[in-house]
Parts: sequence; C-alpha cells; structure tokens
Amino acid sequence: MKTKAIYICSQCGYQTQKWMGKCPSCNQWSTLVETVLDEQSPAANTAGTKKTARPLKRMDEITFETEERISTGIGELDRVLGGGLVKGSMILVGGDPGIGKSTLLLQICENMGKGRKILYVSGEESEKQIKLRAQRLGTVNAELYIASENDTEKVIAMINDLNPGVVIIDSIQTMHLDALSSCAGSVPQVREATNAFMTIAKRDNISMFIVGHVTKDGSIAGPRILEHMVDCVLYFEGDRQNSFRILRAVKNRFGSTNEIGVFSMTDRGLSQVENPSMMLLEGRCENISGNAVVCTMEGSRGVLAEIQALVTPTGFGNPRRMSDGIDLNRLILMLAVLEKRCRISLSNRDVYINVAGGLKIDETAVDLAVCAAVISSVTDKVIDSDIVFMGEVGLGGEMRSVSQLEKRLSEVSKLGFKTAVVPRMSLRNVKIPDGLNVIGVSALWEVSKLITAGGDRSVQS
Repeated sequence: MKTKAIYICSQCGYQTQKWMGKCPSCNQWSTLVETVLDEQSPAANTAGTKKTARPLKRMDEITFETEERISTGIGELDRVLGGGLVKGSMILVGGDPGIGKSTLLLQICENMGKGRKILYVSGEESEKQIKLRAQRLGTVNAELYIASENDTEKVIAMINDLNPGVVIIDSIQTMHLDALSSCAGSVPQVREATNAFMTIAKRDNISMFIVGHVTKDGSIAGPRILEHMVDCVLYFEGDRQNSFRILRAVKNRFGSTNEIGVFSMTDRGLSQVENPSMMLLEGRCENISGNAVVCTMEGSRGVLAEIQALVTPTGFGNPRRMSDGIDLNRLILMLAVLEKRCRISLSNRDVYINVAGGLKIDETAVDLAVCAAVISSVTDKVIDSDIVFMGEVGLGGEMRSVSQLEKRLSEVSKLGFKTAVVPRMSLRNVKIPDGLNVIGVSALWEVSKLITAGGDRSVQS
C-alpha cells in the first residue's frame, strides 16, 4: 500500500507537499511537521459514499433534563468550570512541566471517587509510580482504577468494560493509533486520538479530562484544532520556584472564561487560596516609592494586586521598557500619555513594571495604578498604603469609567483600605461602602497632583 509524506502545520492544520519555514496560512514560523500518510486511507475515499443519516429534529422537538453539575470537591476548580463538571464534557488541561496538572487531577479523583468509578490512564508513568504519588497526596480511593497505557484503542476498550463516570488521560500527546503510521504526539495522532475520546465521552455521557503538553511559548503542543474540539480549555500558570498557581479558563462552553482559581503548592498537593487578595498583597513594602494597589475583576470576584514600578536613568541610547504581568504595549502607551499630558520626562529613563505575585492583568482598569506607580517612582513620593487606584486612562489623559465599581469598592473596603481613587464619571448611582473615602478624578494630572503634593481625601462625585 502506497504512502506519502506531507507537511502539516501544528497551529492551523495547513497541509503542503513541501517543507516551508513559514506557514502560508497562519504565518507562524517552524510549525510545519512532516507526517507520513496512507494514500488509500478511508478519509481519502469518503467523498461520494452513501450513508444513512439520522432523522433530523427541529429545535422544539429536542428535550433534555436540567443541566446537572458534578462538584469536583475543589471550590476553586468548580468556580473556573462554571459551577462544576458537566456530564459528557471534555476538558483540556495545559501548563508547564511540573506546574501541578497531574497533582490536581489526582486530588479530583479523591473528591469525586465517592459513588462513581474513575479511570486514570497515564502514558508516562507506571501503575506503581502513580500509586506512590497518590499515597503522598493522600488520594488513594477504592473506586479509582489505574492504567498505564498509550494505545488509544485499548484505552477505549477499558472505558467500555468499566463504564466509569470520569476518565483522565495523562497525556494526550502519548496516545497513538496503530492505524496511523506517524509517531505518538504528531498532528494526526493527537487529532484522531482526541476525536476518538470525544466520541465516547459524548456517547456515554462521561466527563473526561485530558492533559496537554505545552510548547516553549506556552501554547498547547499539537494541532490548534485540539483546543477547538474540546468543551473547556484550562491553563495552569505560575512559576515553579513560587508556591502559588493560577488556573485560568481560556475556553468554556458551559461557563465564563473570566474566572480564575488560585492554589498554593504544598508537600501534600495543591491547597485552595480562598482570598487571593491577601496572598497577592502579602509582604508588601509600605514605605517605598513606586508601589500602587489596584482592584481588578477576575470574573465575579474582585482581586487586589500590587503594581510595582522602578524608574531609573538609562545607561543606553534607547531607554528600556519591561513589564511582567501587564501588556508591554499598554505600558508604552501609558508612558507616552504621562510624558505628553503630565509633563513627566521619561525619554531618558528606564521603566520596569511588575505585578507582584505572578498575576497577569489584561483589563484597562489597571491603567491608573500603573501611572500612579510610575509617578511615585519618578518623584520618589511614597503612596499611602491605604489607597487603591482604579481607572482607564485615555490618550488625552482623561479618565474613563470602569465596570462593576460597586463590587470593586466592596472588596477594597473589606480588606481595610480607606481611600479609592476612581474616575469621577463612574460614581453615578454607585453605593459607597461605609468608612471608605472615594476620590473622583477626571484627568491624569489630578492624580499626579494628589501623589506629589497630597490631595483632599474627601468623597468627590
């Protein structure tokens, strides 16, 4: 039987007969991977075949029971999933090696193993290795079945025989089908294995977790279509040298993608951090310039984080701009506004911005806190530790409103902060918590004046 080699883009699935350094479809470099295909494969001969289709149904003829959520026993994970597991859903979990993916899934087995069978399939570890790790985490459960297997067809046979309620595949890059000549982890293998598991999950109403390896740039390895096939994509973020981990949903068909779960890695596994604000503000230096606090919204929860700025004279021809936790392009834009509207010279100074605790903030409400931290560092004026800054800054230096201000102010007041600096237009019809002073500002120069000379700490609307 004849075979041929083609090149498939691991990002978009584009196919070509010859290798190219850059994919012409998605414009990504070094993503074309050589794959050996069977010229007489069934997929090549499906055109023109006749199959009996299932009877079509109108929308009003489709009936179903109320959506049932299954709690994982881990509140932070349930929050990210939108309230728990949905039966028949497939969840892809990605993250750097050693970040805690397998640890989290083993802890799920302990909490969900009461009253339902769970199958844990590992293509990377033996049964004894998994048992040793489970004993260390205290997650040994009688209803947890372990299998060390990387043959997709054998795993499907196990699922059919056991009929579990939850299946965990660790990892999808180790699974292979004998019908394909390519090696495990290649684009066709990952795509077909995922499709096979998805079919059985939907058919038998099985909740399924699959672990995905990530590339050096942080994206899940394999074809990009992998993320489109599953119902939910979760990413573990964090530094392995730091004990804190953040679980974030980048796709969720059954809930919001704005929620995050915060965990702390201990010798007994991952423990939940129910108050992320206290964790992110822990160890904050209160007598150093360049620090400002912001309240950002992560889904339905307000999270307080510290923005740190360091502005120093540059030793090079071009000043450096570096940021960790916020978008670098957004930082450059804010620096341009400060220089133009507030007459703060930054063209001969290096600017470094950091969000303490490893949190990544992508909403524009952080603009005001970033500007306040830069102003504080430039002028060497310490911002009082009981002030929080929230607001979007426009190119004209004007303050734009922020969403869900009442929830933000409630979180600020709950953690003991006394003053909040917010856009004046956001204060309309907003209930201010008792004991919290709110300063409404209309332009960035007002914030600069407040930091450098001290301002009136009264409520302004």
